[in-house]
Amino acid sequence: MGDAGSPHAELEQLRRAMETRSVIDQAHGVLMATYRCTPPAAWKLLVTVSQHANVKLHKVAAALVMSTQGEPLPEPLSSALRGALRSAAPPPPKAPSRRDALPRDAAP
Repeated sequence: MGDAGSPHAELEQLRRAMETRSVIDQAHGVLMATYRCTPPAAWKLLVTVSQHANVKLHKVAAALVMSTQGEPLPEPLSSALRGALRSAAPPPPKAPSRRDALPRDAAP
């Protein structure tokens, strides 16, 4: 095969991107619907899972889509998704202190 800059290699990369685009878009939608997140947040989840599990993005996407059809999400991906969701979640609200709970005109 030619080097990465050859027209043949470029054409092969474009062909592969076109083949995987649909499943990636589907997984993106699955994440948005499941976790009620914005498109950029869903994309970040998808990329983070791919990077942390060391699995190609299109394979993560395919597994996510298959999980909507009853297939279990493989453990490395499930674990990476849980971690990404924990990282993406805003911190829980701070519980008000006892002092904050008192009316303003009440004496401490």
